[in-house]
Amino acid sequence: MTTKILKYIAKGSLCCGLAMTLTSCNDFLTIYPTDRIVGDDFWKTKADVEQMVDGCYQSMLSYSIQERAIMWGAFRSDELVKLADYNDNTLDNIAAVNLLPTNRYNKWEAFYKVINNCNIVLNHAEAVMVEDPEFTNGDYQVVRAQMLALRSLCYFYLVRAFRDVPYTDRSYEDDSQVETLEQSTPEEVLQHCLDDLQEARPYIMRSGAYGQYDWRNKGYMTRDAVDALMADIYLWRAAMSHNSSDYQQAIVHADSVINAKHAFYEQYKEFDITETKKDIYHLEEGQTAFVVIFNTNQGNSHESILEWQYNGRDNSNQALENYYYQSGNESSYSSNSMLMASPIFNSVDVNANTDQGQKVYLSKNDYRFWNNVYDANNEEAQQLSVRKMVDATGGLVSTTNTVGVAKTNSRAFREFRQNWIVYRLTDVMLMKAEALVETANTDSTNLRKAFDLVQVVNKRSMLKTANDTLKFESFKSKDDLELLVMAERERELCFEGKRWWDLMRYCYRHMEGVDTRQKLADQAAWPELYKPMLEMVIRKYGSGGEGDAVSYKMKGEPYLYWPIEESEIKVNPQLKQNPVYIQEKTTSKN
Repeated sequence: MTTKILKYIAKGSLCCGLAMTLTSCNDFLTIYPTDRIVGDDFWKTKADVEQMVDGCYQSMLSYSIQERAIMWGAFRSDELVKLADYNDNTLDNIAAVNLLPTNRYNKWEAFYKVINNCNIVLNHAEAVMVEDPEFTNGDYQVVRAQMLALRSLCYFYLVRAFRDVPYTDRSYEDDSQVETLEQSTPEEVLQHCLDDLQEARPYIMRSGAYGQYDWRNKGYMTRDAVDALMADIYLWRAAMSHNSSDYQQAIVHADSVINAKHAFYEQYKEFDITETKKDIYHLEEGQTAFVVIFNTNQGNSHESILEWQYNGRDNSNQALENYYYQSGNESSYSSNSMLMASPIFNSVDVNANTDQGQKVYLSKNDYRFWNNVYDANNEEAQQLSVRKMVDATGGLVSTTNTVGVAKTNSRAFREFRQNWIVYRLTDVMLMKAEALVETANTDSTNLRKAFDLVQVVNKRSMLKTANDTLKFESFKSKDDLELLVMAERERELCFEGKRWWDLMRYCYRHMEGVDTRQKLADQAAWPELYKPMLEMVIRKYGSGGEGDAVSYKMKGEPYLYWPIEESEIKVNPQLKQNPVYIQEKTTSKN
């Protein structure tokens, strides 16, 4: 594989981490390293290594990364729309699938900063064992495992957003290191990630190993986080390549998470979570789940696997605040957020759990209908404010309400203490359900297993006296179960940066002619997108013509991805732009 590097090292990006009071690091286009971090006076002690590791995690808290978790993973889907009176041409263009190369959301350097930070630690940490006897080989193996895992997570974000991306495992620490790197295919990058995660898995700390209530159990990469990430990558690669063995591996790693969570529960019996202790999931009760999992004063619930840690003082989740709560700055800000929940979250149907998942209708007996957005069931509301990860009151919502909770701006501005959940247990349970459905061709019992998983997730959020809970006989085929899993993931994981990736996997599963070993720019034609997926995407546009225009424009595979930011192409001539943003080509391989 060709190894040439476009330098993405923030002068001061590691310094931001070392300060450990990160609010946001400045974004740079072409950024050069500082010798201060890698000089002879550093990398002497165990504390130096620990400080650098913490700096890598701190750099994941940057505004740019949180912003892209929302924009890349959620906004392009059917769950979010721009606030009607918010003036932003860039968001308008994205909604219209005019993904211009000059778009600010195309920038990827925040992730490459973290990748390079991880590579620097991997390059220097081993030598510290000679300098400091207290830094043992066991300590080094844990550090190495964490950096391999965190780097893999960053590359996975990049592959899902851009498909063909530069890959390097080298660290760039000196201004004389001027190289460029060409893109690698998804096949290459994802295999690197899986190899690194497999290497990291035996050495990385098990969840709970830091102590029962230590934030690092959820704030650092752990065994559970590695297994969740591996399940996610295998699920993604299986969707692109239609490889049944990858689905089987997704199931294996999802089971590892589920079993580890159960073992942890058994270890600490004082957790009184479910009515009975017969199940192995031990999910929070539906009436209190919203408060325990998402409320600002909680965080790191027992269901959580990996969360980026914000305390509102040393760091503030400003991107989530701007996009979901209120936007602006200290001197002038709006009481509204930049993004709003789409109209589908105000749609209720008595057949919500029996329509084979073809709609994202919610039942009035579902606590999530009332909790996920403000003003649920308000017929006059054209757009709904996101409540999940925003509401700070901790109040419980009754399913007997006429109209849901009204939004209040009760949080202190720029002190937005709200963790961002990367993975949690129900996410992994539904990953397993998705993989089980896709392996049902060889084992029909897998459909029932998949349904049972979905039912556990769904039932915990339903009013106990409800008569519209899921019933297996309502779902007659593999296609029915596939759509049910999709619908339940939307009900459970909306606004958490998951939906666009879910839609992409759904699309890929029904596409023919995808070649993950070849770059988009090197292909003469691309497979068409799956029309039912596009029909889901355009639901948020309502009955106007905008949705039809979006569906018409999104003809082939390249439209699933973002273009590379224009200035990146200028500084690195080896990069090849997403071809549909250069010229139109024939999209059908059939």
